[in-house]
Amino acid sequence: MDILWSPWRYAYIKSNDAASAAANGSCVFCGVLRDPASDAEKFILHRAEFNFVILNVYPYISGHLMVIPYAHLADLDDAEKKITDELMDLTKHCQTALRKVYQPHGFNLGMNFGRAAGAGVAEHFHLHVLPRWVGDANFMTTIGETRTIPEDLRTTYEKLKTEF
Repeated sequence: MDILWSPWRYAYIKSNDAASAAANGSCVFCGVLRDPASDAEKFILHRAEFNFVILNVYPYISGHLMVIPYAHLADLDDAEKKITDELMDLTKHCQTALRKVYQPHGFNLGMNFGRAAGAGVAEHFHLHVLPRWVGDANFMTTIGETRTIPEDLRTTYEKLKTEF
């Protein structure tokens, strides 16, 4: 058996655990917003009027971004138009930034509402923006049920920060 050792991930698992945040009556997304001075530590790339852009600390691939409203809402249809309009504008900006920095072959955009739909943080909706390349779902993901991320989050943050 091969073992992939990523000791740097342990700090994220312990400090950003959505399940323990929910158990404590808090929201992992609302929690990262409390101290704007620590945006770089929390990988917040941009704060807009109604939403913010952040790196996913549990990425599926390098450059995995999320656009998240400040409003703590579980469902898209509960959000005001100004929130969803800005969310889509920021999503477009994310796509442009990722295209410039990473030159992907395509993109996945995704939102899951409710645990049954696969939402990891069901109480606070968010939109995932993922750059994709032909062949990026290799044997590790398909057969080994393991993902390899070729870049650490700090490097991804530094590459993308200048685009916001």
